[in-house]
Amino acid sequence: MADHAPTPPAVQPELLALRDQIDALDRDLLEMLNRRAGLALAVGELKKKEGSVVFRPEREAQVIDGLKGRNPGPLKTDSIAPIWREIMSACRALETPTRVAYLGPAGTFSEEAALGYFGSSIVRVHCASIDDVFRTTAAGAADFGVVPIENSTEGVVARSLDIFLTTPLFIIGETSLYVRHNLLRKENTLEGIQAVCAHPQALGQCHNWLSAHLPHAERRPVSSNAEGARLAGLDPTVAGIASLRAGSEYGLHVVSPAIQDDVHNRTRFVIVTDPSRHPAPRASGHDCTSLVVSVKNRPGAVHDMLVPLKQHGVSMTRFESRPARSGQWEYYFYIDLQGHPDEPHVATALAALRDACAYFKVLGTYPLDVH
Repeated sequence: MADHAPTPPAVQPELLALRDQIDALDRDLLEMLNRRAGLALAVGELKKKEGSVVFRPEREAQVIDGLKGRNPGPLKTDSIAPIWREIMSACRALETPTRVAYLGPAGTFSEEAALGYFGSSIVRVHCASIDDVFRTTAAGAADFGVVPIENSTEGVVARSLDIFLTTPLFIIGETSLYVRHNLLRKENTLEGIQAVCAHPQALGQCHNWLSAHLPHAERRPVSSNAEGARLAGLDPTVAGIASLRAGSEYGLHVVSPAIQDDVHNRTRFVIVTDPSRHPAPRASGHDCTSLVVSVKNRPGAVHDMLVPLKQHGVSMTRFESRPARSGQWEYYFYIDLQGHPDEPHVATALAALRDACAYFKVLGTYPLDVH
């Protein structure tokens, strides 16, 4: 007797009715999204006439904040930002394609950060290094660049900070990404791994796990985690540390998931662009101003530099130092301040801070990450 597939259970009338309601709402949503897209096209025509830019990060931040404040549920408030970023990305793409440069190849956390910030309706520009992201954006081959700036485990990304001293680009946005590192390989086993390839930051973020589970494997730094995954796909003795997206891209097994030493491991990225082609964002109500400064090497100079911030009630949220490489034990200080120069107390504090510094450069003023 031939085997017969079991008869699927009958769908309950209540479930059919609910599905019909969802289908009707989906049709309504599609119609409304197309109406929104039509309005976005009209806005784009007006912007072309007045010569203004398509992407306004402070405007998008305000839209998302407003929707979060009006959310009646049951949709989770944290879900609103990614949904509306995709909607705005699709509408923005109707006006003009947005070219975004980031550390490639496909599957890097930088790519994930770029898609999370701009949405998926962008032209992706893969770069071989952080230096290339800055160069590509400065040359106009990309409208924006996305670069890592600091990690919760390994601290600052030194190369990004150093380039800010000389680049003409400035910061117009930021995004923070939960970074989950996975050990990826062609074979689904830890046996026979001779080398682990990843970006130096990722190798550092997984130091304890690697020491415990692969103590004899070479730790081989490469330009990006996705490049490590690509190399792992070519050599069965090599494993990579990368995202699930990279594993899928190169057909690899997830030998061990979430091998980062810090379960709350996050990386902060900043969005850079050329100020001659894109204006600084206006105040959004929750902004950050980033600076790099230096002071003369004398007793009390750093204290005196920070006094204006306290006097004018400006909070400092980040303070990092990097050697000036002058041979004189001098340092550059990277500072994040809460607020926007359009606010009088921030403008006054910045003016006083400038007077106290031997070197002073505003790296950008931008809306804080709203995720």
